[in-house]
Parts: sequence; structure tokens; C-alpha cells
Amino acid sequence: MRKIVLSIGVSLDGFFEGPNREIDWHVVDDELLRHFNEFVGELGGLLTGRVTHELMAAYWPTADQDPECSETNREFAAIWRDIPKIVYSRTLEKADWNATVVREVAPDVIRALKEQPGGDLVVGGADLAAEFRRHDLIDEYRIYVHPVLIGHGNPLFRDTDALSRLRLIETHAFGNGVVMLRYERTETTS
Repeated sequence: MRKIVLSIGVSLDGFFEGPNREIDWHVVDDELLRHFNEFVGELGGLLTGRVTHELMAAYWPTADQDPECSETNREFAAIWRDIPKIVYSRTLEKADWNATVVREVAPDVIRALKEQPGGDLVVGGADLAAEFRRHDLIDEYRIYVHPVLIGHGNPLFRDTDALSRLRLIETHAFGNGVVMLRYERTETTS
């Protein structure tokens, strides 16, 4: 069975973006990009919200046409264009680049999606992740902790009454100081 994986970068103080949605503090280098290419290349699809999809669609479809584009970015551009995407939005009418627009997170539909053959599915974005978590749909967490304290911004995890027990299954320290923490859910109680 496929898993639903939350994969997201955060500051050491727990913010996924600054107060004005900025992520320019992310520490990304070729080693981390190669890791993402390998990880995303094995996935069965991306599950994102409208904002995340529009940000990605504004850059990645043609990124590899820029002569200054690195080889790892060229590789990711091809991966991103081809991978199936589900965009959750109440306002977006259509999404390009192998994307389907869905209006809401329906737990039964997600569970049926997990039963289909193919690679795991990644949830991108904290707002969408909160909705998936509210419905107890996240099986694995891949949190990329960046070596920076930004002081304030949008926290990755919002207040909730749900308790999620997790088991550490992998850590990886990258040369740039980013640390991946990979957890799987063991049980959830409210």
C-alpha cells in the first residue's frame, strides 16, 4: 500500500515560511537537490494546495531551458513536469502540468488512492498537511530542518487536540547543515 508522506523544510525554530511567505532562508545545495531528485523521482504523485502548485508551476516547467540552470535543477524540472499532481483548491478552475484539481480532502478518496499501485504520495504545504493530519491521513513525516532561526513566521504544526505517536526511522545530515528527520506514525489517539 502506498503511503502519504509529509515532506517539508522548516527552520530550527519550527517555521516552514516567514511571516510574508518567504522561504529564501532555505539552505539548498547540489547534494540536497540530488537527494530530492532521487526521492521525488520514485514517488507516485504530489498532493499540493493551490499556492504551492502555482509557485512550482511558475518556475519548474521551463527551468531547464535557462542556460544557467544546473544539471540537478534540469533533472528536477523533468521530474516535476511528468509526475502526477493533485491540486487541492476551492478557487482554481484548471491546473496544467499533469495536474488534477480537487475541491476538498475527502478521507475515503485518499484511502482509495493509497490502495492504487505506484509510489508513495507526498503532501506539500503546511495548510494542506494540517487538513490531512486532521483526518489522520499522514503515514510518514520527512522534515528537513534548516540550520537557521528565523524568529517568527508560519509554524509547521498548528495547535490540535490530536496526539500522533511517531517512530524515528531515519536521520540524514547533509553537508550544508540541513538534517532530515524521518518518522512513521505508530498510532494516533485524540
